[in-house]
Amino acid sequence: MGWVNRRRDLGSIIFIDLRDRTGVTQVVFNRELNPKAHEKANHLRNEYVIAVIGTVKRRDADTVNKNIPTGEVELMVDEIRLLNESKQPPFLPGETVLPNEEMRLKYRYIDLRREPMQFNIEMRHKVSKAIRDYLSAEGFFEIETPFMTRSTPEGARDYLVPSRVQPGSFYALPQSPQMFKQILMISGFDKYFQIVRCFRDEDLRADRQPEFTQIDLEMSYPQTESVWAVVEGFLTAAFKAAGHEIKTPFPRMSYDEAIQKYGNDKPDLRLPAMIDAREALTPEEWDDLAAKFRMRKEFPLQLIRIPKAGDISGTERRTIGTYGAYQHVQGPSFVQLMTDPKRFAKDYPALSEKVVSFAKIEADDLWLLAGAANRPENAAVMDQSIQHFCEKCGFLRLDLAQKYAAKHKAFEKTGDTAKDFRFLWVSDFPMFEWDKTEKRWNPAHHPFTSLHEEDMAKLEANIDSVNDPKSPLGEIRALAYDVVLNGTELGSGSIRIHRQDIQAKIFQALGMSDEEARARFGFFLEALEYGTPPHGGIALGLDRIVMILAGAESLREVIPFPKTARAVDLMVDAPTPVNEAQLKELGITIRKARE
Repeated sequence: MGWVNRRRDLGSIIFIDLRDRTGVTQVVFNRELNPKAHEKANHLRNEYVIAVIGTVKRRDADTVNKNIPTGEVELMVDEIRLLNESKQPPFLPGETVLPNEEMRLKYRYIDLRREPMQFNIEMRHKVSKAIRDYLSAEGFFEIETPFMTRSTPEGARDYLVPSRVQPGSFYALPQSPQMFKQILMISGFDKYFQIVRCFRDEDLRADRQPEFTQIDLEMSYPQTESVWAVVEGFLTAAFKAAGHEIKTPFPRMSYDEAIQKYGNDKPDLRLPAMIDAREALTPEEWDDLAAKFRMRKEFPLQLIRIPKAGDISGTERRTIGTYGAYQHVQGPSFVQLMTDPKRFAKDYPALSEKVVSFAKIEADDLWLLAGAANRPENAAVMDQSIQHFCEKCGFLRLDLAQKYAAKHKAFEKTGDTAKDFRFLWVSDFPMFEWDKTEKRWNPAHHPFTSLHEEDMAKLEANIDSVNDPKSPLGEIRALAYDVVLNGTELGSGSIRIHRQDIQAKIFQALGMSDEEARARFGFFLEALEYGTPPHGGIALGLDRIVMILAGAESLREVIPFPKTARAVDLMVDAPTPVNEAQLKELGITIRKARE
């Protein structure tokens, strides 16, 4: 039983490729052997649903189809039953040229019949099951948490659900089960997990959806390393379910090191780290070079290398030299010192030899040096921090990698058979980050993240400096960590605050009064007062993991019923207005937007 995938009429013989979830099987209608069934086959069209009864026979050697698992056999039909007809679909599941994405999403039930989509959804199932089996075997309980909860305005915007029985009041759909899973630790369930739906009303992109699925877990009495070991364990099981072996333990790196070497907090380890080329020079050589090119001596001289990029023309190198205004690398916050090795070797032969040897540069590598501009007349440049400079260089590194991806094998599609999975733990993130718009310090992770014990004195000494951009609050390190794969953040977690007095100090440092804290998080703060054990956890994006395993470029390829970039479901045409009676029952009036 299945769909008519393809029909070939050779007169006395009709071949039908019959498709179901497991694949395609060839069925044969022979007019001489069964004229009644052959007559019915004349009326079959693509996507008709049929059932056939007959005898499975081995194909002749010259007709074997090696491209499909059933290619050595065929079904000689004795009886056919037409289960349902089909209109002519807007596109066929077997077509190699796809329609635009809007068409695919509008007719998602047709799109999901395609073999690649069936493969992706099956992989999603296998990965989810492997994770669930692993965590269950490790003693974790799978516990559901509420979808309708209290709005706690932090992070992204909430999706709100109006209450009919409490007019004027709203539930919020959870951005994550954060407080509930911490309460589960207070409740004595020391190992919790959930493969859970979450909701965020935020601007969308290829790796973001308004509703998404995360692998959520929490543990009591953990060290950071014990959380990492659990994650490495279930990721090993998940990737094995998809046919891949990964190496554990994952490498580890501090946030500061990641910024210094890669320019961002989710490094792609498939490319070499940036190197401070000052280490290859004597102090005198660096002084002379910095003076000649007007560079700040206290900033790194970043060497960016793209291996095996091949021959780069002079025109391309001159284009690279203008990357200071390219994408994220904007403004005069750094200067490219060298993009032409021959010119640099001619002008500075000794320095060129030192740099090439120090960085182990090979003949077909693309490389350049970037130093921070020293222009006293430009106050904006002089105010840039070393971190900001490294971030700019990191953007340049990734921009160049993407531009020369076709030449650099490490950046081949992860969907290829030879996959290079480079996992990494990044830890010791800043506890607070400065918000330039609000002119205040905000939590870099969330306000329930614990901090390093040795940084507690710094917190207490600066607890009332929430509006001071130069406050040492920015130097306090959180017990927070991310797991990263090939430049994509898979998940984020932390050791939580389990003492009410420390939680109160964090709220005070954020400029939050006791009354405001109680209004926003009262039920949780009260729970902390009843013998809360130390606990910590993490949440990983299931959709992102499957997207990488499938070699897809968008989450929409691995989510059965996704939304568009405008958060619209084209298949069911949602969201839509509701009638006045429903609004009246909820006590809601719609105000027209200003034109």
